[in-house]
Amino acid sequence: MTRLVVAIGGNALRTDDGGSATEWFDALTRSLPPLLDLVAAGHRLVLTHGNGPQVGEELLRMEIAKLVIPALTLDLCVAETQGSMGFAIQQVLGNLLRRRGLPDRVAALVCQVVVDPADPAFARPTKPIGTFYREAQAARLAKESGWQVVEDAGRGWRRVVPSPRPVRVVEAPLVRALVDAGAIPVAVGGGGIPVVETPGGLRGVEAVIEKDFASVVLAQALGADAVLFLTGVERVAVGWGTPRQRFLSRLTIREAQQLLAAGEFPPGSMGPKVEAAAEFVEAGGRAVITSLDRVAEAVAGRAGTAIVRDAP
Repeated sequence: MTRLVVAIGGNALRTDDGGSATEWFDALTRSLPPLLDLVAAGHRLVLTHGNGPQVGEELLRMEIAKLVIPALTLDLCVAETQGSMGFAIQQVLGNLLRRRGLPDRVAALVCQVVVDPADPAFARPTKPIGTFYREAQAARLAKESGWQVVEDAGRGWRRVVPSPRPVRVVEAPLVRALVDAGAIPVAVGGGGIPVVETPGGLRGVEAVIEKDFASVVLAQALGADAVLFLTGVERVAVGWGTPRQRFLSRLTIREAQQLLAAGEFPPGSMGPKVEAAAEFVEAGGRAVITSLDRVAEAVAGRAGTAIVRDAP
């Protein structure tokens, strides 16, 4: 039996057109069944998930409604999406486990993640969130709402917000207790709610934490055996979208660092997964990047890109 942290991308419950609340559940019903094989094999799971599309949409709702009701701050929007997405995952996965005859104890936690108030990310927003816009739309929203926007990998324009590095998951002891009790926690959704430590206690700040880095911080606190970073492709590729595109079955820490420095992996997509995986492996863990449908094979070493330590 191994303890696995499974980091699921925020697009796992997103349909092509953004989708209604009902379609969230439909998308999860299609995407989550591969996790049942891991549970059936006796692995203890902790699920984390992204929320980039969803928190961006929540912020857009705030902007549209602000003339009628005051808009929520970004940290509260992260909390809202963490709660709603956690509920959806909890319900769908519980239903799937029950149908398979497996224990259906799934518990979604709203988690706070401590960040450093002096993190330079606050002065340089880089985290894309929300939907893609045409350039003219993005420029108008930037002017009207004070957003910072960037062109994202040729797919359109998106809002960017600060993305500080996580330091500590406040609720990590509760996550550990749930795992030890045989439950499947859903934790640090969307990277967790960013908070800073003050003399008066914790205080939320406006930012979005990269869920891959938060997943590693949580995995280290739990003593997890491995972290599985799930994305839209089975393996990491170099030369993505070019004639030299090549998929990799393994990547050493040194190779990962060199490719990251060369800009091979974009910061808004594969970059954080590769960087976080390398950090976890360097600290002594195991990490694989793969697609959700190949997750059981990746655990067995038959799929995905394994990040491995450098040879002596």
